[in-house]
Amino acid sequence: MKTLIKTGLTSVAAAGILVAGTATAETISHATGYPPNSIGADAANSFAEALKEISGGDMTAKVYAGSLLSFSETSPGIRDGMADSGFVLLSYYPSEFPAANLAGELSMLVDLEDVPPSHSGLAYVGALAEFVFNHCDTCVDEFAGQNQVFTGASASSDYMLLCNKEVSTLDQLQGKRIRSAGPQWARWAESLGATPVTLSVSDSYEALNQGVLDCSISSSVDLDIFKLKEVVTDITPEVPGGVYGGTAVNNVNRDVWAGLSEQQRRDVLKATAVLGAVISWDYQVGAAKELEAAEGNGITVHEASEELQQASSEFVRSDIGKIAANYEERHGIENAEELAATFRELLGKWVELTRDIDNVDDLADLYWDELYSKVDVSSYAL
Repeated sequence: MKTLIKTGLTSVAAAGILVAGTATAETISHATGYPPNSIGADAANSFAEALKEISGGDMTAKVYAGSLLSFSETSPGIRDGMADSGFVLLSYYPSEFPAANLAGELSMLVDLEDVPPSHSGLAYVGALAEFVFNHCDTCVDEFAGQNQVFTGASASSDYMLLCNKEVSTLDQLQGKRIRSAGPQWARWAESLGATPVTLSVSDSYEALNQGVLDCSISSSVDLDIFKLKEVVTDITPEVPGGVYGGTAVNNVNRDVWAGLSEQQRRDVLKATAVLGAVISWDYQVGAAKELEAAEGNGITVHEASEELQQASSEFVRSDIGKIAANYEERHGIENAEELAATFRELLGKWVELTRDIDNVDDLADLYWDELYSKVDVSSYAL
Protein backbone atom coordinates (compact mmCIF):
# COMPACT_ATOMS: atom_id res chain seq x y z
CA MET A 1 0.00 0.00 0.00
CA LYS A 2 1.43 3.36 -1.01
CA THR A 3 1.50 6.25 1.40
CA LEU A 4 -0.05 9.45 0.07
CA ILE A 5 1.56 11.80 2.59
CA LYS A 6 3.64 10.51 5.46
CA THR A 7 4.87 13.58 7.27
CA GLY A 8 3.43 16.69 5.62
CA LEU A 9 5.60 16.68 2.49
CA THR A 10 4.43 19.00 -0.25
CA SER A 11 1.51 17.97 -2.39
CA VAL A 12 3.64 18.65 -5.45
CA ALA A 13 6.01 15.92 -4.37
CA ALA A 14 3.11 13.71 -3.40
CA ALA A 15 1.50 14.15 -6.79
CA GLY A 16 4.26 12.07 -8.27
CA ILE A 17 2.87 8.97 -6.58
CA LEU A 18 -0.81 9.69 -7.15
CA VAL A 19 -3.05 8.02 -9.66
CA ALA A 20 -6.16 10.21 -9.68
CA GLY A 21 -9.20 8.43 -8.30
CA THR A 22 -7.31 5.26 -7.37
CA ALA A 23 -4.62 6.30 -4.90
CA THR A 24 -4.68 4.73 -1.47
CA ALA A 25 -3.85 6.97 1.47
CA GLU A 26 -2.41 5.77 4.73
CA THR A 27 -1.81 9.05 6.52
CA ILE A 28 -2.66 12.67 5.84
CA SER A 29 -1.22 15.51 7.87
CA HIS A 30 -3.71 17.80 9.60
CA ALA A 31 -2.64 21.16 11.03
CA THR A 32 -4.47 23.25 13.60
CA GLY A 33 -3.33 26.45 15.28
CA TYR A 34 -4.93 25.33 18.54
CA PRO A 35 -2.40 24.33 21.18
CA PRO A 36 -2.27 20.75 22.51
CA ASN A 37 -4.96 19.78 25.04
CA SER A 38 -7.28 22.58 23.92
CA ILE A 39 -10.82 22.15 22.60
CA GLY A 40 -9.61 22.54 19.02
CA ALA A 41 -6.69 20.15 19.34
CA ASP A 42 -8.80 17.50 21.07
CA ALA A 43 -11.39 17.78 18.29
CA ALA A 44 -8.66 17.33 15.69
CA ASN A 45 -7.63 14.13 17.45
CA SER A 46 -11.28 13.02 17.29
CA PHE A 47 -11.14 13.59 13.53
CA ALA A 48 -8.08 11.33 13.26
CA GLU A 49 -9.76 8.62 15.31
CA ALA A 50 -12.99 8.90 13.30
CA LEU A 51 -11.16 8.78 9.97
CA LYS A 52 -9.37 5.59 10.94
CA GLU A 53 -12.57 3.94 12.16
CA ILE A 54 -14.75 5.08 9.26
CA SER A 55 -12.22 3.98 6.64
CA GLY A 56 -11.56 0.65 8.33
CA GLY A 57 -7.94 1.63 8.79
CA ASP A 58 -7.44 2.60 5.15
CA MET A 59 -6.92 6.25 6.15
CA THR A 60 -5.46 7.92 9.20
CA ALA A 61 -4.50 11.49 10.07
CA LYS A 62 -1.43 12.80 11.83
CA VAL A 63 -2.45 15.85 13.86
CA TYR A 64 -0.06 18.77 14.32
CA ALA A 65 -1.51 20.97 17.06
CA GLY A 66 0.03 24.41 17.53
CA SER A 67 3.24 23.32 15.85
CA LEU A 68 3.33 22.83 12.08
CA LEU A 69 1.27 25.91 11.15
CA SER A 70 -0.15 28.80 13.16
CA PHE A 71 -3.66 30.11 12.46
CA SER A 72 -2.25 32.82 10.21
CA GLU A 73 -0.13 30.29 8.31
CA THR A 74 -2.66 27.51 7.81
CA SER A 75 -4.31 28.58 4.58
CA PRO A 76 -1.09 29.24 2.63
CA GLY A 77 0.41 26.16 4.27
CA ILE A 78 -2.37 23.95 2.92
CA ARG A 79 -2.18 25.70 -0.44
CA ASP A 80 1.54 25.02 -0.73
CA GLY A 81 1.37 21.47 0.62
CA MET A 82 3.00 22.03 4.02
CA ALA A 83 -0.04 20.22 5.40
CA ASP A 84 -2.56 18.06 3.60
CA SER A 85 -5.49 19.51 5.54
CA GLY A 86 -6.15 21.94 8.34
CA PHE A 87 -8.34 24.32 10.31
CA VAL A 88 -8.70 27.64 8.47
CA LEU A 89 -9.99 30.80 10.13
CA LEU A 90 -11.57 32.49 7.13
CA SER A 91 -11.56 35.98 8.62
CA TYR A 92 -7.76 35.91 8.54
CA TYR A 93 -8.02 35.91 4.74
CA PRO A 94 -10.69 38.45 3.70
CA SER A 95 -9.34 38.95 0.19
CA GLU A 96 -8.91 35.26 -0.56
CA PHE A 97 -12.36 34.10 0.66
CA PRO A 98 -14.80 37.03 0.39
CA ALA A 99 -17.96 35.03 -0.39
CA ALA A 100 -17.34 32.59 2.46
CA ASN A 101 -16.56 35.49 4.79
CA LEU A 102 -19.86 37.09 3.82
CA ALA A 103 -21.61 34.16 5.49
CA GLY A 104 -19.20 34.33 8.42
CA GLU A 105 -20.05 37.98 8.98
CA LEU A 106 -23.76 37.14 9.20
CA SER A 107 -23.24 35.15 12.39
CA MET A 108 -25.18 37.59 14.58
CA LEU A 109 -28.34 36.51 12.75
CA VAL A 110 -28.61 33.61 15.20
CA ASP A 111 -29.86 36.13 17.75
CA LEU A 112 -32.93 36.84 15.66
CA GLU A 113 -33.88 33.17 15.73
CA ASP A 114 -35.77 31.34 18.44
CA VAL A 115 -32.77 29.24 19.46
CA PRO A 116 -31.26 28.59 22.90
CA PRO A 117 -27.73 29.97 23.31
CA SER A 118 -26.43 26.42 23.72
CA HIS A 119 -27.47 25.59 20.15
CA SER A 120 -26.55 28.75 18.24
CA GLY A 121 -23.22 27.41 17.05
CA LEU A 122 -24.65 23.99 16.24
CA ALA A 123 -27.19 25.52 13.87
CA TYR A 124 -24.60 27.81 12.34
CA VAL A 125 -22.32 24.89 11.42
CA GLY A 126 -25.05 23.22 9.37
CA ALA A 127 -26.04 26.48 7.69
CA LEU A 128 -22.50 27.43 6.66
CA ALA A 129 -21.63 23.95 5.40
CA GLU A 130 -24.83 23.70 3.36
CA PHE A 131 -24.27 27.23 2.04
CA VAL A 132 -20.84 26.33 0.67
CA PHE A 133 -21.67 22.81 -0.52
CA ASN A 134 -24.94 23.61 -2.27
CA HIS A 135 -25.47 27.34 -2.76
CA CYS A 136 -22.17 29.13 -3.20
CA ASP A 137 -20.22 28.09 -6.28
CA THR A 138 -18.21 31.27 -5.77
CA CYS A 139 -17.07 29.95 -2.39
CA VAL A 140 -15.93 26.65 -3.92
CA ASP A 141 -14.05 28.59 -6.59
CA GLU A 142 -12.41 30.79 -3.97
CA PHE A 143 -11.11 27.75 -2.14
CA ALA A 144 -9.93 26.24 -5.43
CA GLY A 145 -8.04 29.45 -6.11
CA GLN A 146 -6.06 28.75 -2.95
CA ASN A 147 -5.59 25.08 -3.95
CA GLN A 148 -8.02 23.96 -1.25
CA VAL A 149 -11.28 22.06 -0.86
CA PHE A 150 -13.83 22.97 1.80
CA THR A 151 -15.05 19.85 3.61
CA GLY A 152 -16.91 21.25 6.61
CA ALA A 153 -17.58 23.98 9.16
CA SER A 154 -17.44 24.65 12.89
CA ALA A 155 -18.62 27.40 15.23
CA SER A 156 -18.04 28.77 18.70
CA SER A 157 -20.53 29.30 21.47
CA ASP A 158 -22.33 32.66 21.85
CA TYR A 159 -20.17 35.77 22.12
CA MET A 160 -20.73 38.07 25.08
CA LEU A 161 -19.21 40.97 26.98
CA LEU A 162 -16.35 39.94 29.27
CA CYS A 163 -15.45 43.11 31.18
CA ASN A 164 -13.45 44.59 34.05
CA LYS A 165 -16.49 46.64 35.14
CA GLU A 166 -20.24 46.31 34.86
CA VAL A 167 -21.55 46.96 31.33
CA SER A 168 -25.16 45.81 31.27
CA THR A 169 -27.06 48.93 30.16
CA LEU A 170 -26.93 51.14 27.10
CA ASP A 171 -25.70 54.05 29.22
CA GLN A 172 -22.88 51.96 30.70
CA LEU A 173 -21.82 50.92 27.20
CA GLN A 174 -21.18 54.49 26.08
CA GLY A 175 -17.52 55.20 25.38
CA LYS A 176 -16.31 51.81 26.56
CA ARG A 177 -13.27 50.41 24.76
CA ILE A 178 -14.28 46.99 23.52
CA ARG A 179 -12.24 44.37 21.69
CA SER A 180 -14.20 43.28 18.64
CA ALA A 181 -13.93 39.72 17.37
CA GLY A 182 -14.77 40.69 13.79
CA PRO A 183 -16.16 43.55 11.70
CA GLN A 184 -19.79 42.83 12.60
CA TRP A 185 -19.03 43.20 16.30
CA ALA A 186 -16.97 46.33 15.65
CA ARG A 187 -19.99 47.87 13.91
CA TRP A 188 -22.20 46.76 16.81
CA ALA A 189 -19.96 48.50 19.34
CA GLU A 190 -19.71 51.70 17.32
CA SER A 191 -23.43 51.76 16.54
CA LEU A 192 -24.32 51.49 20.22
CA GLY A 193 -21.87 54.13 21.39
CA ALA A 194 -18.78 52.15 22.36
CA THR A 195 -15.30 52.30 20.86
CA PRO A 196 -14.22 49.14 19.01
CA VAL A 197 -10.61 48.06 19.40
CA THR A 198 -8.89 45.65 17.04
CA LEU A 199 -6.89 43.25 19.17
CA SER A 200 -6.31 39.50 19.14
CA VAL A 201 -7.99 37.53 21.90
CA SER A 202 -4.58 36.34 23.07
CA ASP A 203 -3.69 39.97 23.84
CA SER A 204 -6.92 40.63 25.73
CA TYR A 205 -5.53 39.49 29.08
CA GLU A 206 -2.95 42.26 29.36
CA ALA A 207 -5.24 44.86 27.81
CA LEU A 208 -8.02 44.15 30.32
CA ASN A 209 -5.56 43.90 33.18
CA GLN A 210 -3.96 47.26 32.36
CA GLY A 211 -7.24 49.04 31.64
CA VAL A 212 -6.52 49.47 27.94
CA LEU A 213 -9.76 47.57 27.33
CA ASP A 214 -13.01 47.74 29.27
CA CYS A 215 -14.45 44.61 27.68
CA SER A 216 -13.68 41.85 25.23
CA ILE A 217 -16.36 40.41 22.95
CA SER A 218 -15.57 36.73 23.41
CA SER A 219 -16.94 33.31 24.21
CA SER A 220 -17.00 32.49 27.91
CA VAL A 221 -14.70 29.58 27.03
CA ASP A 222 -11.95 32.20 26.71
CA LEU A 223 -12.16 32.69 30.48
CA ASP A 224 -10.36 29.36 30.65
CA ILE A 225 -8.42 29.10 27.37
CA PHE A 226 -6.83 32.54 27.68
CA LYS A 227 -7.12 32.79 31.49
CA LEU A 228 -9.35 35.85 31.22
CA LYS A 229 -11.05 34.74 34.45
CA GLU A 230 -8.06 36.29 36.23
CA VAL A 231 -8.79 39.79 34.88
CA VAL A 232 -12.54 39.76 34.11
CA THR A 233 -14.86 40.92 36.91
CA ASP A 234 -18.20 41.27 35.10
CA ILE A 235 -19.99 39.33 32.33
CA THR A 236 -23.09 40.23 30.33
CA PRO A 237 -24.08 37.10 28.36
CA GLU A 238 -27.04 38.38 26.32
CA VAL A 239 -25.09 40.87 24.21
CA PRO A 240 -23.78 41.29 21.61
CA GLY A 241 -24.47 37.66 20.69
CA GLY A 242 -23.54 35.87 17.52
CA VAL A 243 -20.99 33.10 17.15
CA TYR A 244 -17.60 32.92 15.54
CA GLY A 245 -18.47 30.74 12.60
CA GLY A 246 -16.18 31.87 9.82
CA THR A 247 -14.21 28.65 9.86
CA ALA A 248 -13.32 25.91 7.43
CA VAL A 249 -12.79 23.18 9.97
CA ASN A 250 -10.87 20.85 7.64
CA ASN A 251 -9.82 22.35 4.32
CA VAL A 252 -7.98 19.78 2.20
CA ASN A 253 -5.20 20.46 -0.28
CA ARG A 254 -6.84 20.21 -3.70
CA ASP A 255 -4.14 17.98 -5.18
CA VAL A 256 -4.54 15.57 -2.29
CA TRP A 257 -8.35 15.62 -2.68
CA ALA A 258 -8.08 14.86 -6.40
CA GLY A 259 -5.79 11.93 -5.67
CA LEU A 260 -8.22 10.24 -3.31
CA SER A 261 -10.70 7.63 -4.43
CA GLU A 262 -14.39 8.52 -4.18
CA GLN A 263 -14.72 6.31 -1.13
CA GLN A 264 -11.78 8.03 0.53
CA ARG A 265 -13.32 11.45 -0.14
CA ARG A 266 -16.55 10.20 1.38
CA ASP A 267 -14.64 8.96 4.43
CA VAL A 268 -12.94 12.33 4.83
CA LEU A 269 -16.29 14.11 4.67
CA LYS A 270 -17.84 11.82 7.26
CA ALA A 271 -14.87 12.24 9.60
CA THR A 272 -15.08 16.02 9.07
CA ALA A 273 -18.74 15.92 10.10
CA VAL A 274 -17.52 14.37 13.35
CA LEU A 275 -14.81 17.01 13.70
CA GLY A 276 -17.27 19.90 13.22
CA ALA A 277 -19.71 18.35 15.67
CA VAL A 278 -17.10 17.67 18.37
CA ILE A 279 -15.42 21.07 18.36
CA SER A 280 -18.73 22.97 18.22
CA TRP A 281 -20.37 20.81 20.91
CA ASP A 282 -17.37 21.12 23.19
CA TYR A 283 -17.43 24.90 22.82
CA GLN A 284 -21.06 24.93 24.00
CA VAL A 285 -20.30 22.64 26.93
CA GLY A 286 -17.18 24.58 27.89
CA ALA A 287 -18.99 27.91 27.68
CA ALA A 288 -21.79 26.73 29.96
CA LYS A 289 -19.26 25.35 32.44
CA GLU A 290 -17.35 28.64 32.60
CA LEU A 291 -20.52 30.66 33.13
CA GLU A 292 -21.62 28.37 35.94
CA ALA A 293 -18.21 28.70 37.59
CA ALA A 294 -18.00 32.48 37.16
CA GLU A 295 -19.37 33.48 40.54
CA GLY A 296 -17.02 31.08 42.27
CA ASN A 297 -14.19 32.88 40.51
CA GLY A 298 -15.35 36.24 41.81
CA ILE A 299 -17.04 37.28 38.58
CA THR A 300 -20.51 38.87 38.56
CA VAL A 301 -22.88 37.78 35.80
CA HIS A 302 -25.32 40.52 34.79
CA GLU A 303 -28.51 40.45 32.75
CA ALA A 304 -28.46 42.97 29.93
CA SER A 305 -31.11 45.64 30.26
CA GLU A 306 -34.15 45.42 28.02
CA GLU A 307 -33.09 48.67 26.34
CA LEU A 308 -29.64 47.28 25.52
CA GLN A 309 -31.04 44.00 24.21
CA GLN A 310 -33.55 45.83 22.03
CA ALA A 311 -30.89 48.16 20.64
CA SER A 312 -28.69 45.16 19.89
CA SER A 313 -31.47 43.33 18.01
CA GLU A 314 -32.28 46.46 16.01
CA PHE A 315 -28.63 46.73 15.01
CA VAL A 316 -28.51 43.13 13.77
CA ARG A 317 -31.59 43.66 11.60
CA SER A 318 -30.24 46.86 10.10
CA ASP A 319 -26.75 45.42 9.55
CA ILE A 320 -27.80 42.64 7.16
CA GLY A 321 -28.16 44.95 4.19
CA LYS A 322 -24.95 46.79 5.05
CA ILE A 323 -22.99 43.54 5.06
CA ALA A 324 -24.25 42.61 1.59
CA ALA A 325 -23.57 46.11 0.28
CA ASN A 326 -20.04 46.09 1.70
CA TYR A 327 -19.18 42.80 0.03
CA GLU A 328 -20.63 43.94 -3.27
CA GLU A 329 -18.70 47.23 -3.17
CA ARG A 330 -15.39 46.03 -1.73
CA HIS A 331 -15.13 42.54 -3.18
CA GLY A 332 -17.25 42.71 -6.30
CA ILE A 333 -19.75 40.03 -5.22
CA GLU A 334 -22.64 41.03 -7.46
CA ASN A 335 -25.17 38.65 -5.89
CA ALA A 336 -24.20 39.47 -2.28
CA GLU A 337 -27.76 40.34 -1.28
CA GLU A 338 -29.05 37.07 -2.71
CA LEU A 339 -26.33 35.09 -0.93
CA ALA A 340 -27.14 36.79 2.37
CA ALA A 341 -30.83 35.97 1.99
CA THR A 342 -30.00 32.35 1.15
CA PHE A 343 -27.78 32.01 4.18
CA ARG A 344 -30.44 33.47 6.48
CA GLU A 345 -32.97 30.93 5.17
CA LEU A 346 -30.51 28.08 5.74
CA LEU A 347 -29.83 29.26 9.27
CA GLY A 348 -33.54 29.11 10.08
CA LYS A 349 -33.67 25.59 8.67
CA TRP A 350 -30.75 24.40 10.80
CA VAL A 351 -32.13 26.03 13.94
CA GLU A 352 -35.06 23.65 13.63
CA LEU A 353 -32.90 20.64 12.71
CA THR A 354 -30.61 21.06 15.73
CA ARG A 355 -33.25 22.18 18.23
CA ASP A 356 -33.65 18.82 19.99
CA ILE A 357 -30.06 17.61 19.71
CA ASP A 358 -28.72 16.75 23.16
CA ASN A 359 -25.48 14.87 22.51
CA VAL A 360 -22.50 15.09 20.20
CA ASP A 361 -23.00 11.71 18.51
CA ASP A 362 -26.49 12.63 17.36
CA LEU A 363 -25.14 15.98 16.17
CA ALA A 364 -22.47 14.31 14.03
CA ASP A 365 -25.08 11.92 12.63
CA LEU A 366 -27.38 14.83 11.83
CA TYR A 367 -24.68 16.67 9.89
CA TRP A 368 -23.81 13.51 7.98
CA ASP A 369 -27.34 12.30 7.24
CA GLU A 370 -28.82 15.67 6.32
CA LEU A 371 -25.91 17.18 4.42
CA TYR A 372 -22.38 15.77 4.20
CA SER A 373 -23.47 12.37 2.89
CA LYS A 374 -25.27 14.07 -0.02
CA VAL A 375 -22.15 15.77 -1.41
CA ASP A 376 -21.34 14.32 -4.85
CA VAL A 377 -17.79 13.18 -4.27
CA SER A 378 -17.37 12.26 -7.94
CA SER A 379 -17.45 15.92 -8.96
CA TYR A 380 -17.32 18.20 -5.91
CA ALA A 381 -14.39 20.67 -6.05
CA LEU A 382 -12.76 18.86 -8.96
